[in-house]
Amino acid sequence: MTLTHEDTLRELETDEGTLRYHEAGDGPPLLLLHGSGPGVTGWRNYRGNLPALAQHFRCLALEFPGFGVSDPTAENPMAAAPKAVLRFLEGLGLDRVDVVGNSMGGYIAAGLAVARTDIFRRIVTIGGVGRNILTPAPSEGLNLLMEFAENPTRQALAQWLRSMVHDPALLTEELVEERWNSATDPATLEASRRIYGRTAMAATLAAQAHSDQPIWAALHRITAPTLLTWGRDDRVTPLENALLPMRTIPKAELHVLPDCGHWAMIEQKAAWESAVLAFLTRPEAS
Repeated sequence: MTLTHEDTLRELETDEGTLRYHEAGDGPPLLLLHGSGPGVTGWRNYRGNLPALAQHFRCLALEFPGFGVSDPTAENPMAAAPKAVLRFLEGLGLDRVDVVGNSMGGYIAAGLAVARTDIFRRIVTIGGVGRNILTPAPSEGLNLLMEFAENPTRQALAQWLRSMVHDPALLTEELVEERWNSATDPATLEASRRIYGRTAMAATLAAQAHSDQPIWAALHRITAPTLLTWGRDDRVTPLENALLPMRTIPKAELHVLPDCGHWAMIEQKAAWESAVLAFLTRPEAS
């Protein structure tokens, strides 16, 4: 199956601007939520996986506001993302879907699953959920992300990208150039600073520390079967982060991929797709 950016791109008009997304395949709906970071898009996160997933599902890769594809938002993109998901599902007339969330996308999916136990049938996350237990936070990868947000040079972008993968051979000049062109768009760069600037990150950590119930403390309220997928060599959300959600989400499973960094769906594409499809197509328990 050959899928192109242009052929799969769709638009949904909402009362808070246009949401753009990529659609491929037929069958039960599968929502794909991308991560954060300079130059990220849903298409770039999942374009390699769509051919396999679209053989079984109607894949819907949403572009979050604030990342240069959907209409911009005045909010912190992390705060705008859950509301965008709800507008998107309502606009398409979908009330219960499977979801795959990469990094920030997994965090958003988990938060929605805590608040709305009816919204997801099954959940797949790629890193991004839980919290550091054995090592300091922010992690190496997040510190490099903050450095880029504060000083957006090509070298800083390349250093951050290097922290995302186990095998640096994946970081082709074409990939770096693609990310650089998107990441340095003024509106996109400003959105990145609203999430990962040092002031913004300090405020986020302080809010989590003083919250009555941070998201990691509410994971036990997720009722949907959940597959946590993780790169063993993840330097952005280290593998130890999986311990808490693995233990507290009642129907959680953990699949760890060796020789793999934060981009599990890219770096271990075939193994990741196999595990995810086995989970999502498994017959419902009677």
